[in-house]
Amino acid sequence: MSTTLLPREVQLIRDAIARALRQPDPQRPTQSIGRATAGIYAFYDYDGEPIYVGQTAEGFSVRLGRHLTGQRSDAVAKYVLDPFEVHTVALWSLPHIGDMPARQRKAALDPFEYTVYQKLLEDSAFKAVLNEGDIAPGPLMQMSAPLVTVIIPDEIFPDRSHPDVRIARRAQTISLLAKNISERKVSKGLRRALVTQTRRLDELARRRYDALGGAIEVEGPEGVVPEDEDL
Repeated sequence: MSTTLLPREVQLIRDAIARALRQPDPQRPTQSIGRATAGIYAFYDYDGEPIYVGQTAEGFSVRLGRHLTGQRSDAVAKYVLDPFEVHTVALWSLPHIGDMPARQRKAALDPFEYTVYQKLLEDSAFKAVLNEGDIAPGPLMQMSAPLVTVIIPDEIFPDRSHPDVRIARRAQTISLLAKNISERKVSKGLRRALVTQTRRLDELARRRYDALGGAIEVEGPEGVVPEDEDL
């Protein structure tokens, strides 16, 4: 009987996150990126689709731990973000903001978060990410390239990335998010996240069906016709 506290797959991912945070900070190579006290981060799924952006004024180690290793995160608790979906993490360290007094950091980080948010929208196939809260508009900032790291080890990638597993997981997340919405008064942003997740599920399910030789059909004026035919 195993005496480890965590399942092997979970421990492998945690180890990968820990290794990522030990990498040198591109802006301050003498320290690790995990020690950076201010910056912007973005999450990408298995298709390279951007799914979430955030800022931290307390350190990447703390913030990624909250989102990805089962610690407290509003986005996870509300079923906006499923950590299972995260394959790649991008980190923009902003040490000049980290050197500011803590009370000044958020306002200084806001335009950088908005800049990354605009880039993610441009790169997204859906022109949307899963953030529940609105990203405060601001001037677009000049930013260096981020540190980009994969947090899913090769040995578990085939199982985690299988489209049927992802479809089932995403459908479950949508169900929990919809249940959350149905039981309380929620923000417009939470409903927006639900719309984005349903679009993402539809696209993934369609791709899987097509890959297996299917053809989506729609009801046209002359009966049921393949979707890709002229109506």
